[in-house]
Amino acid sequence: MARQDPISLGDLPSELISHVLSYLSALDLVSMSLTNHLLRVHSLADHLWQRIVQAQLHGVKLTTPGPCASFRELYIAHDPRWFLTRYKVWFCDRDLTGKLVIVRYDERRGVIEGYQLLAHRPISSSTSTITSTSHQGFSEHDELVIHEFEPELKLHLDKPVLQLRAEPPSTSGPSTFSSAVDHASTGVPGHVNKFSIETPMPLDNRFTDNTFNTFTLARSLPDSLAKERQQLPFPYGNTWPPPAVPAATRVSAGNLIGPEDGPTSRSEINEKVFRIRSWIQMRSAGPRGASMGWIGTYLPLGNVWPSNNAVFGQASRAWSSSNIPGTHASTSTHIGDQITTYSTLDPELYTPDTSQPWKGIWVGDYSAHGCEFLLITQNHPTPFDEAAFDATRTQEESDTDFQKRKTDARRYRGRLEAIKLTGDMANSCQPNVPRGESTFVAEDLGEDGFVTTIDDEPFRGARVVKSKGHVAQTGFVNDNYVRSQLLIISEKRLAQYWVGFGHVSFFEKVDIEQFLVPD
Repeated sequence: MARQDPISLGDLPSELISHVLSYLSALDLVSMSLTNHLLRVHSLADHLWQRIVQAQLHGVKLTTPGPCASFRELYIAHDPRWFLTRYKVWFCDRDLTGKLVIVRYDERRGVIEGYQLLAHRPISSSTSTITSTSHQGFSEHDELVIHEFEPELKLHLDKPVLQLRAEPPSTSGPSTFSSAVDHASTGVPGHVNKFSIETPMPLDNRFTDNTFNTFTLARSLPDSLAKERQQLPFPYGNTWPPPAVPAATRVSAGNLIGPEDGPTSRSEINEKVFRIRSWIQMRSAGPRGASMGWIGTYLPLGNVWPSNNAVFGQASRAWSSSNIPGTHASTSTHIGDQITTYSTLDPELYTPDTSQPWKGIWVGDYSAHGCEFLLITQNHPTPFDEAAFDATRTQEESDTDFQKRKTDARRYRGRLEAIKLTGDMANSCQPNVPRGESTFVAEDLGEDGFVTTIDDEPFRGARVVKSKGHVAQTGFVNDNYVRSQLLIISEKRLAQYWVGFGHVSFFEKVDIEQFLVPD
């Protein structure tokens, strides 16, 4: 038999080539498009790019590329910022209170947008008092104060935190796309590193004369430096996220961000963090006394797509006062310049399962401080040993009783910790624990931490375990842990009995998915 020549990818039927390419990432598709004309044609197939864009989104089924001519152009327009929608939940270091922001995609406008998630307790919510001497598990106080908690959650749609608009690239050929995707300076005058460029970000199409916001990418701290800073007292050498929040990497935070804190290449981008810079610009008047805002002469930087990613003045370029239309370095003054650092959470941290059902994003009632958002994590030191547990079954035990006992043994074990994603409001009369700090910990949900099961209303059936609550004076001064008890009411509702304060407050799990689809 004659020896056959090897078959290349281009020799395959079109259907098979398309199927193979469907497994590639955006960067791999770009590389494939540079191989030859045939593979370039296949790599430009828009259904491949629709799949790639769809993979970055939650809750939205894409039907149109919006303002762009194709899904490929849409991907280019928001590259390399698709991680914003992919991770969806973001929290920040703004003041001691912080913010919880939900980022989503609006395909009607082609906009990646982020809004603060708000929670408040309705005015009609009541506070009840019960006599503890007759109430099982609460014998240290004559009376207990119980704050009823039915929180109302909504996005602050009137005040966007982040808005990035898509603008179709002027050139869609593979060379332009590859330079935009793979190279940090190709085609940009002066070889500016576009991965560290600040992107002007007008919010909500409302252009003011003197208020500015920019979006920037972030670069991770070296592991050794991050660990060193985390050993420092609060605020931990301005490291974000703080040590209490589980994270694989951390970045510098605060207003003193240097060039080394921004990426110089795609591989250096930390996709778990971004920054927003805000300031007020006081400057001389424009023609006839009119002050000039974002709207002004657009400075084209060639045919590389980021330079053309400008809708209403949203352009990617290095910031300086001379780049703002109508300003001059000698006549421009910054007021209130502030950099806010946002980080996300590994979805595994807040995705519950049958053995860790309390993992998730929660909202809690903090009395005078209002509602605060929490990350609740669970940690089991060892896997559940089903074989060993099955061996404990007795002949008298029914299937129903055994399965209930097994379910309880599987989930009531290990450590549960609640970490604040948003912090206390300043109040000199109340404890003040900021965002990014632990608020309460139950070291063991199992037998070692078990206190009792309550038979009385309003907590009938709740499992009570030992816990400790984190309190502090205003400004996070003299913080310490006080004795408390965690009441496990259901998988979506918890309560915390603050023993020293004599009151019980509630916590409810938040369904993030309901906020991901624009109305």
